[in-house]
Amino acid sequence: MIGIKKQIQLNLSNIYYKESMKSKVIYSDNILNRVSIFMTTAGIAIFPFVILREKYRDGGEWWVARGNIILNHENIHFQQALELGVIPFYILYVLEFILKITFYGKKAYYNISFEREAYDNADNLQYLYSRRRYTWISRILS
Repeated sequence: MIGIKKQIQLNLSNIYYKESMKSKVIYSDNILNRVSIFMTTAGIAIFPFVILREKYRDGGEWWVARGNIILNHENIHFQQALELGVIPFYILYVLEFILKITFYGKKAYYNISFEREAYDNADNLQYLYSRRRYTWISRILS
């Protein structure tokens, strides 16, 4: 029989977010305008950076609160990249997008498993503290 202390250790081994493993946040409309080729974006994760629009830092209380949600979304991608490795993450991201575009057309982006996990949990600012590794896998085919 496994003791309670051992069970807690086993459970915590699947939880992987650490405060020391955070992205570097940049606020720059200029960068986002240059990298947002297909659509206007509020933020983007380009490992090890998260780039957000300047209004999420300077636009007042509502914009800062909204920026925290977007930052959380992008930090979920940061954690996905850490668990897979940066290059495999981006390769899988692009491959899944190409595959899903045949099924979903213009909505392919929103059906990428990585995006589904991030959108589903963006509002939960505590999500990264309880997130289990490879959570996005369950969203590939569903």
